[in-house]
Amino acid sequence: MLIDNFDISKKVFIIAEMSANHGHDITIAKDTIKAAKEAGADAIKLQTYTADTITLDCDNDYFRLNQGTIWDGRTLYDLYKEAYTPWEWHKELLDYAKEIGIICFSSPFDNTAVDLLESLNVPAYKVASFEMTDIPLIEYIASKGKPVIISTGIATLAEIDEAVRACKSVGNDQVILLKCTSAYPAKIEDANLLTMQNLKDTFNVEVGLSDHTLGVTVPIVSVALGAKVIEKHFILDKSIGGPDASFSLDKQEFKLLVDSVRDAENSLGTVNYELTEKKLKSREFSRSLFVVKDMKEGEVFTTENVRSIRPGYGLKPKHIGAVLGKKARMDIAKGTPVGWDIVG
Repeated sequence: MLIDNFDISKKVFIIAEMSANHGHDITIAKDTIKAAKEAGADAIKLQTYTADTITLDCDNDYFRLNQGTIWDGRTLYDLYKEAYTPWEWHKELLDYAKEIGIICFSSPFDNTAVDLLESLNVPAYKVASFEMTDIPLIEYIASKGKPVIISTGIATLAEIDEAVRACKSVGNDQVILLKCTSAYPAKIEDANLLTMQNLKDTFNVEVGLSDHTLGVTVPIVSVALGAKVIEKHFILDKSIGGPDASFSLDKQEFKLLVDSVRDAENSLGTVNYELTEKKLKSREFSRSLFVVKDMKEGEVFTTENVRSIRPGYGLKPKHIGAVLGKKARMDIAKGTPVGWDIVG
């Protein structure tokens, strides 16, 4: 599957999620895109909503956060008013990303956001965890015929099935499901990365990880379990602050993530039992049969004068049974590798 010109079958697609990490300063936003590129990210992701398109300006108990999050006490409207990326920035940010050579796309949170992003010709769409139960929105996104990356954080298996079916119902099978733990930050022990393979097997789609844990351990492990996409929140400098700063990686941390993921995927390689020249050379240090005491011609090979030891210049140890009881064809000095030429 291609995302823009990136083939995720050949390399893990690493997304730096900017989210709210711009402090409502477009210069910081552009510097963040540049830093993500320099850290090795393949893509930078925005979020496209306003407080009014995503929620209601209301201060009753339904709209005030009180669930043990880092944002408790705030209203949804107040939080999203701080966190949103101004829509008038989008073209400039996408143009800048293209100019410096990093893929840029976004998570739309309603149909008007999809329309904006379509007008800017984004190469893919991301469905956030809390939107994945909005089947009409997913159908509208998928109808644009571009790859749809869906975080599964809050969904049941049945709801994931509905989302995948929604994409396919409009003729789009370019679906990537991301294992996601919707906690901010998330605990490593709640990652449950084995779910990724089950998602792949169950829905016959590519899979990946949207990670909110601290550090880079979980993304690295996900590569070994088949992740084709990894998304992690990215911030230029944590001193910027903001709703997502506490669980975002800075440039140095993100570079460590990228380097570690690349090392992890390189280590997977292919199924290969071929003995390279170096491996063949190393076989010299394996065990083999050696004469361990001086022997006279006609003397019988026994466990006293033949042993399996390193290095590997003699017969393989499995031949010991065929050697014992046979006679030496000649005088043999201690330290001679046993070959069929000396066994009578």
